[in-house]
Amino acid sequence: MRQGATRGGTARRAAGRRRDSRGAALRAAIPLVLAGLLATGCSGGAEPAEPVESDAPEAGEPAGTNAELPPLPARFTDQALDWEHCPAPSPRQGSGEPPGDAWRCSTLTVPLDYARPEADTIELALIRAEADDPADRIGSLVFNFGGPGGSGVASLPRSAERYAELRTRYDLVSFDPRGVGESSGVVCRDDAEIDAAAQRATGPPRTDAEVREFLSANRDHAIACADRNGDLLGQLGTVQAARDLDLLRQVLGERQLHYFGISYGTKLGAVHAHLFPDRVGRTVLDAVVDPTRDQVERLLLQTEGFQLALDNYLTDCAQAADCPTGGAGPEGYAAINALLESAREQPLPTDSGRLLTQDLAVTGLLASLYSAGSWPYLTEAIREATEEGRGDLLLRAAEQYNGRDTEGRYRNVSAANTAINCADFASRPTLETVEEYRDTFVETSPVFGESLVWGLLSCLNWPVNGERDQPVVHAEGAGPILLLATTGDPATPRVGAERMRGELGPGVGVLLTYEGEGHGAFSSGDPCVTGAVTRYLLVGDPPGDGTVCA
Repeated sequence: MRQGATRGGTARRAAGRRRDSRGAALRAAIPLVLAGLLATGCSGGAEPAEPVESDAPEAGEPAGTNAELPPLPARFTDQALDWEHCPAPSPRQGSGEPPGDAWRCSTLTVPLDYARPEADTIELALIRAEADDPADRIGSLVFNFGGPGGSGVASLPRSAERYAELRTRYDLVSFDPRGVGESSGVVCRDDAEIDAAAQRATGPPRTDAEVREFLSANRDHAIACADRNGDLLGQLGTVQAARDLDLLRQVLGERQLHYFGISYGTKLGAVHAHLFPDRVGRTVLDAVVDPTRDQVERLLLQTEGFQLALDNYLTDCAQAADCPTGGAGPEGYAAINALLESAREQPLPTDSGRLLTQDLAVTGLLASLYSAGSWPYLTEAIREATEEGRGDLLLRAAEQYNGRDTEGRYRNVSAANTAINCADFASRPTLETVEEYRDTFVETSPVFGESLVWGLLSCLNWPVNGERDQPVVHAEGAGPILLLATTGDPATPRVGAERMRGELGPGVGVLLTYEGEGHGAFSSGDPCVTGAVTRYLLVGDPPGDGTVCA
């Protein structure tokens, strides 16, 4: 498989745990979809660092616009995909075993900048499993698993059983979006540097000196990203990715795009629908991103979602006599906050030799709240930390969330997440923004608010930015687009799906609500949800708008 971007014909190059059944349970419980909201920081009166200067261009086309672009040359639209047996996923994609004989991999050449298709190109990594019944085949069903930053090439085979019925009539197809995995994946630091940074970040700083240290580290990271990735950073916005998606549709030989997007993949699918409403086929958007909020509102909504998930977990845990938090509500908050403060003062040891810092403990808690299936694991992890003074289980959850494999190699999910979001968002919250909203975040989540508010600074020093925070997703003439929402979703609360339905336009969005827990409705396996989705994708019969699966 070819890798990297080409610039003038030159390939771009980015620069022992406890083993038991609990680890397997976590791997099954925590989905591959990422929220991408974790950052730590500090308070105080320090001034923010100066913005990074870079030769990288501003992010090209404003997110959500459909400006006149030159037609694509035939070398893009007429390219033939060379499907070959797939190798094992690379460390940048997440490592692991080869996907098996049913899967074939290829690459799609796309313009780095659609406004200048005659210039540089990049190649997107693809994967496909052909339909079981070619005679009854509908076409290709393209998946994006979210993040942004998740590798579709690695994710689709791992979750293929979930979509087995869909494969009876569809080729299942996915890809690494631009900047992700083996599609010119953004890399800002090497594995050792990421490890060292994770061990240094001991918690949200609370002094002026810690503020200065945090802002300096933020700026240094942005400089490293600009130095290593250059002009690629200006071409990673969702609009460019949506154009990639439509070129993929064309090269696959499909008149319309049949699409299944999850989490960030819902934003990508909605932007594609806006740009190309006449090319929208049967489309499912699960765990829908709210397209109407700015960066502050978006992160505050996610903080509220994770607090709701924590409350639901604590209520469930409190029904057991040996619940390590002692109970729900303030009693449970106090127990978890005591754990976090303990890890801040004295990071917990683990069998790997790495320490569980407060930052990593917060990450492990959040990761374990993505699915109710991981609650038993979370209970064991909290018990291990509070009763044994060890952090193995929470560290394992945090490292999986952060994309660290068993050999200490990182997926590029974190770097790609930052690069894509910062290419999309126009606003740049500052230290003053954090100070203004800190109390609101803490009131929203007494456990997570102090840490999550610092996610507002993730793009503070980034060298490129978009023109708006809210994507344009009006798609009148497209549809029906099936929107799936889960009442207990911690990362994309249900209100986002309601707002997406309104933004898509009259008669486009059809909303189905699953009354349950977890990030994503289809992955719950609920027969009502899976039946409705399967019927729509295979037969073309969507459920009624407002359907509820209890």
